[in-house]
Amino acid sequence: MNKVVVVKAAESRTCSQTTPELVFSAVSPEMLEEFLVDVAKENESSLLTLSSHAGSFKKLKLIEFVFLLCEQLGLHQVTRYQAVEILERFMIRYIEKLYSSTCTGSDKNTEKCDWGLLQVRIQDHFVLRIMSCVQIASKISFHCQIVNNIMALKFLQSLGYSYKKEDILDSELLVLDTLSFQVNVPSPVTHTEILLEVMGYNDPSVPVKYLHSISLKVLKFVYLMRNTIYENLLKIAIENSTPSELQRLCSSWPQLAV
Repeated sequence: MNKVVVVKAAESRTCSQTTPELVFSAVSPEMLEEFLVDVAKENESSLLTLSSHAGSFKKLKLIEFVFLLCEQLGLHQVTRYQAVEILERFMIRYIEKLYSSTCTGSDKNTEKCDWGLLQVRIQDHFVLRIMSCVQIASKISFHCQIVNNIMALKFLQSLGYSYKKEDILDSELLVLDTLSFQVNVPSPVTHTEILLEVMGYNDPSVPVKYLHSISLKVLKFVYLMRNTIYENLLKIAIENSTPSELQRLCSSWPQLAV
């Protein structure tokens, strides 16, 4: 299905580093309704299959790194959120697969040793995995701002890593294969733009472009302050300044949205 918010083709072909102009109210009510139904179904499916480790790779320092990386590469704001979502899903599934294949049927001593070695290997290549997720996100978001293998290699080398082109390609394929090539999933930006599209349809006087600009700033703040925000919301909701572990666990599932 076509996206609700479209990019003008003329501007897309220029492949400049400027932000492509978003066009709201460019779809029919029927398409908008169909899109809303599809997104609702995807959200429901995501909640049903949500890993208990969701949110583990949305820590402040990690999100800051991804955002700064995207900024240094001159990527559109949308790309940074796609990259975070891809990284979160990939790392959880990748680690679960590694742990399952390594530890199943092993005795405790062997299991501890093997898993310890795998953890070191995961940490050693973590920045490369982040770059791969950014590369994939750049191809999904705006095709005129793709991070190719040469760009990725030069950037990693500037950070002191000695990877080769083959490593960049293998890492990207690993991310795609681990996620079964299902990488184009709705991000919070998608939901924000859908809500703005609905607002603009219901009331044409609503300044959706202006609100879109503000929404991206708010979304950035929410991503960076995610844990603090949810911590305070939890305390307010349960009227207790010291939530128990059970209360934290029961309230953790809504964090899928961001």
